[in-house]
Amino acid sequence: MAEPPSGFAEAPPDAAGHRQRLRQRFLTGGPDALADYELLELILQGALPRIDTKPIARALLARFGDYAAVISAPAEELTQVKGMGEAAVAAIKAIQAAAIRLTRLKVLHQPVLSNWEAVVDYCQAQLAHEKREQFYVLLLDRKNVLIAAEQLGEGTVDHTPVYPREVVKRALDRHASAVILVHNHPSGDPTPSREDIQMTKDIAKALAAVEIQLYDHLVIGSRGHTSFKRLGLL
Repeated sequence: MAEPPSGFAEAPPDAAGHRQRLRQRFLTGGPDALADYELLELILQGALPRIDTKPIARALLARFGDYAAVISAPAEELTQVKGMGEAAVAAIKAIQAAAIRLTRLKVLHQPVLSNWEAVVDYCQAQLAHEKREQFYVLLLDRKNVLIAAEQLGEGTVDHTPVYPREVVKRALDRHASAVILVHNHPSGDPTPSREDIQMTKDIAKALAAVEIQLYDHLVIGSRGHTSFKRLGLL
């Protein structure tokens, strides 16, 4: 068995009892029965069976701010927290991957109009805590069923180059009848910029030329989301 990371003590003698009580509270009361640091403790215990994971969990929260930010943090930043080796990082990122996959499965091949909240949840899980702007297109068939969610690009902290012709090409390749644009603001503020508004107009015009509807454009931030349709911008 691997030795504990340098500078970290092995789990105390009563660790087995503490871990069992933590698991029992989780299984009986669900995730709301645990504080954020306790849930992180639970996640890390499988990866670090000989280590007291409470200090690491608290260090993660101190470094990133909250549970969602920890789970969404890039692997290279997680490794900067003392005690976070490869196994621990993999455990954290597996939770994020599971959350994204679950939210995607709830919306893929489902009607968008009757499942809008789940669509927003998926976009939030995918993009809310990303450190760089990313741009996605959600492609809908003629019954407004989501047939694909594809990433078009990744940019800097405040810009992602997107070309209308690329959006049109993806939509035509998938035989889509409508499109939802989605991108994130790493600043956390989902307010559309002038550039966002102009880009959306250009893409809407290009799609209309091939008789494809731009249904909405969602801007995702850690502090919420904005819908162009609700703002009257589409």
